[in-house]
Amino acid sequence: MSRKFNLLRVMGVLAAVLIIGAAAIWFSGVIPTKPSRPPQNSILVITPYRYNGTWVFDDARFGLVREPFVGGVPAMIDVLVANIPDAHKGFRMTFSAKPFPAYQKKLTWVRGDMDGNYYKIDDPPMEGWLCPAMFKYYDKAPPELYVKADPLPPI
Repeated sequence: MSRKFNLLRVMGVLAAVLIIGAAAIWFSGVIPTKPSRPPQNSILVITPYRYNGTWVFDDARFGLVREPFVGGVPAMIDVLVANIPDAHKGFRMTFSAKPFPAYQKKLTWVRGDMDGNYYKIDDPPMEGWLCPAMFKYYDKAPPELYVKADPLPPI
């Protein structure tokens, strides 16, 4: 007894195989579901600026808009940018969990608190709280952060 070729049945089986395969790929993590973090040894750059009396920054990769620095960190930034004219309009902040050439300040982890982390600098002695947005860049709070502030290049 011969069976007739049934295009509709073949298409149905093919669709089921494709759906199962796509689900397996999705759940295996091959297709990312959220923006990936930069590698932990990267040198990273953000562009802070003053807004409503405090330092903030944007990072479209992670949906951060006017993300504020609070809890002592604005005073630390003021120290970093003391010699940058018009820093309030924006400056380049380079940071890394590893030392890099010409970094200005080393921030040392002090303690975790309220889903964020306190860091200190030694000169001048200051302490500030970095909010959970830091975890957009690092899996866990680095024991040290190295930072440098530079003027923005002319446009």
